[in-house]
Amino acid sequence: MLHRLARAKLAAAALMLLVLLPSPGRAQATPSLAQVIDSFAGEHEFSGTILLRARGRTLYARSFGLADRAFDIPAAADTRFRIASITKLFTAVLALQLVEDGRLRLDAPIRTYLPDYPGQGADRVTVHHLLNHTSGLVQYDRISSYQEGFANGIEQYQRPLSPAAMLQRCCSGPLARAPGTAFDYNNADYIVLGRIIERIADRPFEAVLAERILRPLGLDGTGMSHWDRIVPRLAPTYFFRDDTRRLVPDMPVYFENWDAAGGMYSTAADLADFADALYGGRLIGRDMLARMLMPGLDDYGYGLWSYTITRGGRPHRVAKRPGSVMGANAVLYRLLDRDATVVLLANTNRADLDVFAQRIGDVFVR
Repeated sequence: MLHRLARAKLAAAALMLLVLLPSPGRAQATPSLAQVIDSFAGEHEFSGTILLRARGRTLYARSFGLADRAFDIPAAADTRFRIASITKLFTAVLALQLVEDGRLRLDAPIRTYLPDYPGQGADRVTVHHLLNHTSGLVQYDRISSYQEGFANGIEQYQRPLSPAAMLQRCCSGPLARAPGTAFDYNNADYIVLGRIIERIADRPFEAVLAERILRPLGLDGTGMSHWDRIVPRLAPTYFFRDDTRRLVPDMPVYFENWDAAGGMYSTAADLADFADALYGGRLIGRDMLARMLMPGLDDYGYGLWSYTITRGGRPHRVAKRPGSVMGANAVLYRLLDRDATVVLLANTNRADLDVFAQRIGDVFVR
């Protein structure tokens, strides 16, 4: 699937930061944070920006590779990257803010807020089901591989579709299964949530996002993608094709078609500020934050994966929100009991950012 994400708990369970084995007669030092990052970035040809912050203090900030390969422009701290499904975390926050305001109910079905919604799940799929990907809505991302996409195209993203058209065309069909019975990661869930947020606020999703999150936090490098707007310092994206063994420009797509499920761009500093505000209780209250972080099926809460890793016999709570659309790859990783944030933003798919984030996280907790 073009937007299928690796299950977060698999990466967490499988990876431990390896301590260098001592040579005979002499112990060697454990690799430093910078050594771990630089080694992984070099080995896996990472291209993008990394920012690590703990308790409000920046511990590491560095950019690697090229933001624009055609013009040989290096990636930098202020480079903007497409963040794909990290958008879902912003959407989940907006929904939970409306719940706190008493304008949205988690147990209410779609029809409560979208009375004209034509899908089979109108009276059965609730806001809760949409938030934690148990809606049972039919998948509309049915491309099984990037090679298939290159050969046949991806029609729902390669023609301009309004949010209303995306809802009608891709998110309003029959149910694949009974709501609440299985986890099935599906962009359709968050596109429906975007329309619910718009209907309640009586404003476009983008306006609600700016009013409730971006402007209050001063996230000036963050926004929604539009094909007809030039975004300064926005990095083009590149995909490594296994068949040709080289990086190529991503297929031409309308990123705004991913909408409330994956249509945003941001900078590393903005995402770190967003994480500090969210997990610090400044965007939603502590009770609602706990609800967001409550692991459901597949350890998925509301808009993120929430799970516990064990290192050195000690448990550590993690919240992770990855995102991937072709060459646009990103991870927002939070060690909750350390108030530590790892931001990885890349404009190629050469490095596995789930693995990278976990290796960095392991340095924090060793």
